[in-house]
Amino acid sequence: MARTLDEVHQDVRQAVTDRAGTLWEAALRLHADPEYAFAEHRAAALLTGELEKAGFAVERGIAGMPTAFAARSGRGRPAVALLLEYDALPGLGHACGHNLIAAAGLGAALALHDVLDGTAGCVAAVGTPAEEGGGGKAVEVDAGVFDGVDAALMFHPGVHDWRWAPLTAQVQYKVAFHGRAAHPTGNPTEGVDALAALIELFNVLAVLGRRLPEAAHVQGIVTHGGTATNIVPEYAEGRFGLRAATTGALDDLVGRLREAAEGVARATGTRAEVEQVAVRYDHFRDSAVLSDRFAGHLSRSGLTLTRPAPGVYLGSSDIGNVSARVPAIHPFVAIMEEDGSDHTPAFAAAAASGRAREVLLAAAQALACTAADVLLRPELREEAWAGHRAGAAAEG
Repeated sequence: MARTLDEVHQDVRQAVTDRAGTLWEAALRLHADPEYAFAEHRAAALLTGELEKAGFAVERGIAGMPTAFAARSGRGRPAVALLLEYDALPGLGHACGHNLIAAAGLGAALALHDVLDGTAGCVAAVGTPAEEGGGGKAVEVDAGVFDGVDAALMFHPGVHDWRWAPLTAQVQYKVAFHGRAAHPTGNPTEGVDALAALIELFNVLAVLGRRLPEAAHVQGIVTHGGTATNIVPEYAEGRFGLRAATTGALDDLVGRLREAAEGVARATGTRAEVEQVAVRYDHFRDSAVLSDRFAGHLSRSGLTLTRPAPGVYLGSSDIGNVSARVPAIHPFVAIMEEDGSDHTPAFAAAAASGRAREVLLAAAQALACTAADVLLRPELREEAWAGHRAGAAAEG
């Protein structure tokens, strides 16, 4: 006799519980051995090894990235992708808790394989390198990894218990000015000061910043300012991080940066070069119907998620690029108090704490139950896709 959905939920929860020791050990191994963007070789080997041992079909090196992978149980549609992050922060280790993200996605995938065994469509555990710098998910989106997927699910440890992540769009640009070298006393009128032009750009952007809307800003640093104090700099370069509430607003902000650089170049007699130097992260679009399902399942573990606080933004992530392609969730579940912060040594310690273990197992269960809902309820998939398309249409 076919199981009811409630029975499937009960079975996947138990399957996560049965693997609790394995999942926590995986989280601690990742935590103790942090690896960085596109170099997460031991992490990828650990995770793919567990998935392969359980019977998943594992494809390594997807989208041209050696540490990316896709492990599948079942095939065809419907299809759910569970996203595993496992890169760390240089100097801080797993101070963003990616060890927990990887272990939770692993646990959910293994539980669904145990219970459904590929009979309800496809469960894919997708390894996504370099979230902290490089944008593995964005590369995977462009490579078509999420084509044919009905939902992309992950959670993120944090200092808030929020149903979705208020994540902005983000990109980085290099702005270089080309001038003409000269001796500042021997032939000063022959010089065209590229550094002066770059400094003027900072001044223009400071004025612009006072007029930008909420969640938008430009933050820059000087990466090259000359070679000697007795030479007028013929070349100067800065790197600028741009953020905005939406991807469309970010595109507008990039246009303003270009206009400012070109205007400064005309005013100073230099030549400006403006170049994108990092993968663009789109803003995150929450699938409300799926995040509601996750929150409902998580509440079974005694954890309550609320709406994000108005006007608070928590950075950017390449999950935004995935959410532009398919219905997606990215809830935050707290592993330390709200007066803390990620990207700190204290958060790295919290990612290996007893509270983190409890959150890991609760999140893995909620992810598995939400994925089962997507696979087994056609009406939920239709509602999620309808919401996704409506959001895209509203953005124009």
